[in-house]
Amino acid sequence: MATSGSRDFELDVADIIEEAYERCGLELRTGYDAKTARRSLNIMFSEWANRGVNLWTVKQATFTLTSGTATYTSSNGLASPINDILEMVVSRSGTDFQINRMSRGEYLNIPNKTTTGRPSQFYFNRQLSPEIILWPTPENSTDQLVYYYVTRIEDADALTNDTDVPFRFIPCMVSGLAYYLSIKRAPERVQLLKNVYEEEFQRAADEDEDRVSLKLQPDIQYIRM
Repeated sequence: MATSGSRDFELDVADIIEEAYERCGLELRTGYDAKTARRSLNIMFSEWANRGVNLWTVKQATFTLTSGTATYTSSNGLASPINDILEMVVSRSGTDFQINRMSRGEYLNIPNKTTTGRPSQFYFNRQLSPEIILWPTPENSTDQLVYYYVTRIEDADALTNDTDVPFRFIPCMVSGLAYYLSIKRAPERVQLLKNVYEEEFQRAADEDEDRVSLKLQPDIQYIRM
């Protein structure tokens, strides 16, 4: 028996909404039905961001530091949009030096914030317009800042859009939207659809983790003679 040979199955926003309505036992009838479902889908993406890091939203960025400038925003090098910083190094003459993250309190307790040198610490100010503050203040304009950051999932704007979600998260996305819609349209199915959503999310989240090599530690027992 011949198989399709294709591996490009995708659902656009309209397909996802239609499937979610069907799971609620409802039909997609009006433009408002689609509008409210699209809004719920975007709210769900925000919920996912609060649940933890999604690997496909992790990006790498690099920019050159400026001598005497400690604070960086989207206007002078920082990527946008940015939700959080995961790792950061200063690259100098082919060598990477790790920069450690500090809290707001630790930054405030630095007595001399104008000290210059190779940055060894950073404070990430998570405001509406995020900024990175380095310490010590960069001493040259040749070092590069290399960092991994978490960006937002792209919005589901148009019904014809594909979603910014990998293939393995499609079941979770559909079941999650069905749950969200049931709260508004099918209250008798809320608990059932919530349970399905949580199971699908956990399954997808477990798969969405960095893999590390398996290291076995032998259990060596010593016999005292």
